[in-house]
Amino acid sequence: MAGIGFELKKLFSKKGFFKSMRAFGYATVICAGPMLLGVVLLLGIMYLCNITGASTQNRELLICMITYTLLASITATSFFSMVITRYTADMLYEDKKNAVLPCFWGSTVFMMAPGSVIYGIFLIFSGATFLQGMLCFIFFSELIIVWNAMSFLTAIKDYRGIFLSFLAAIAITFLTGMFLLWIGMPVIEALLLAVTVGYGVMLICYVVLLHRYFPKSDLSPFTFLKWIDEFLPLALSGLFMNIGMFSHLVILWFSDIGVKVHGLFYGAPFHDVPALLAFMTTLITTVNFVVSVEVNFYPKYRNHYSLYNDKGTINDILQAENEMLSTLKSEIFYTSLKQLLFTAFCIAVGGFLTDTLPLGFNEIMRGYFRTLCVAYGLYSIGNMLMLILLYFTDYKGALGVTAIFAVGTIVFTIFSMFFPSVYYGFGFLAASMIFVIMTTLRLDYFTKRLPYYILAIQPLTAEDKSGAFTRLGIFLEEKFLSKE
Repeated sequence: MAGIGFELKKLFSKKGFFKSMRAFGYATVICAGPMLLGVVLLLGIMYLCNITGASTQNRELLICMITYTLLASITATSFFSMVITRYTADMLYEDKKNAVLPCFWGSTVFMMAPGSVIYGIFLIFSGATFLQGMLCFIFFSELIIVWNAMSFLTAIKDYRGIFLSFLAAIAITFLTGMFLLWIGMPVIEALLLAVTVGYGVMLICYVVLLHRYFPKSDLSPFTFLKWIDEFLPLALSGLFMNIGMFSHLVILWFSDIGVKVHGLFYGAPFHDVPALLAFMTTLITTVNFVVSVEVNFYPKYRNHYSLYNDKGTINDILQAENEMLSTLKSEIFYTSLKQLLFTAFCIAVGGFLTDTLPLGFNEIMRGYFRTLCVAYGLYSIGNMLMLILLYFTDYKGALGVTAIFAVGTIVFTIFSMFFPSVYYGFGFLAASMIFVIMTTLRLDYFTKRLPYYILAIQPLTAEDKSGAFTRLGIFLEEKFLSKE
């Protein structure tokens, strides 16, 4: 939803260092709040475990439980998130705000039902105690709602409310964790409960913001399912991006550096902790895409496409296209440069940082950190280019490059396991490099033929793309109406 950039532009237009920092803080939380919270909490949990003298076994099991729950919830929502964002944008464009809240709750139930069953079965046989399993299950359910809410919160301009919700979640999590440990509650249960409470606070705040902004409605909560048939490549792109981004972690849990922590919980601490820190380097591109690329590129983009609708002359259209593509190239270049410089900076100070933090880094972990910093930096650039393909509604192109990224991550990571363990991070690095190359080539190919894709490739008659999801939506809608 491009509108987020224009509201942030008002914040960035205000002079002063602290006002600029506030705008960057808002942008960071809005773009990556829940994921950022997950990373911060995992690092904080490691710190609390260290200062309380928790055993290595308890610390690794706790990190595994939280990581498994985070990845399971992201996977459960990844197929729907981009389509839901498209549906919400379409409803807002048509001034149908009353269709947004039903979609939020309908999509939440639709994600949670199968996801809860599958993850619940896993927890039953995972070896976790009843209390640990229940806390993981509640945490999973909260995350489904939080991830889904983020698809809708980009339409809300209450940046201060979103930012304060994020800070409150962090503060309450650590205060709750310290209190529960102080009264003598077992480490795993205490910190799992603290994380669950923290995300619960974020969930409540986000839902309150949504209900404050969007009106209540009796519309069907399952209308969005038709959009999955309409934009199936978009849904698959979201799923493939998730696979490409996280599958290398899962594969290496079963490598020679992987360990069986407890029951069905496996991990690779020497690789997972550096990956956690390296992932943070993607924030520079994530935030810059919103505060720079969207703000500067989107007005040119909108002007170019409006000329087709407003009967602009050929010369006007060509001039607007040149201005749009020139701005786009400039923003891509400077955003990529910022990411690469930030990656180099993180690698340079990484040794000092990892020695300072109580994370138990050794030389092989430092090597993984350096490799994964480069890999995640390239991934973030590729992700930016893929999002620009979505701007131009090149859904098939986005599907192709994300599929290559997903397959590449799996294949190269497995291939790297035939080499010494110091090379394990190079599988994801190779996949990210190919991802950047393919998205660059596809974007260049598409933009050179932009008038053709805008005018010639469009269908002459309306196409009915109704399918299994549309039929399921109609079935559920009938059941929904029959209960009223």
